[in-house]
Amino acid sequence: MEPEIPTINRDRFRERFDALLPTIQREWPQVARETLEATRGSLDEVVSVIAEQTGRTAHGVQEQLLDLVHVAGDRTRDLVDRIGPLEEQLENLLDELNTSLRPRIEKPVRERPLLAVGVAAAVGLIVGLMLAPGRRSS
Repeated sequence: MEPEIPTINRDRFRERFDALLPTIQREWPQVARETLEATRGSLDEVVSVIAEQTGRTAHGVQEQLLDLVHVAGDRTRDLVDRIGPLEEQLENLLDELNTSLRPRIEKPVRERPLLAVGVAAAVGLIVGLMLAPGRRSS
């Protein structure tokens, strides 16, 4: 009798199924993508499909799939650890820009509000014309 897979592993597999699909296809290229997608991320169904089409044991396929889930989780945590400091740097830069640039922009706008509105409207019109070239009729 095969050991029961904890529900958390089944749920984690289902959550990450779409991201794992390309990796699963590289591991078992003989299994059609549509067949895998039809399982809707059910671990048991994916194991069954791969085992049937490859001749491998269900237990071996199941272990390999769960390893893929854990490796993907480790990579995700790695990526989050790398992005964290970058996100903090970006927030600091935005705060710095806000404190240094905002006063420079606010002063002229307060002194000449109509000019500021006119410039903003002109810029908006120019950007709109550049982004919608296909709407012109001949």
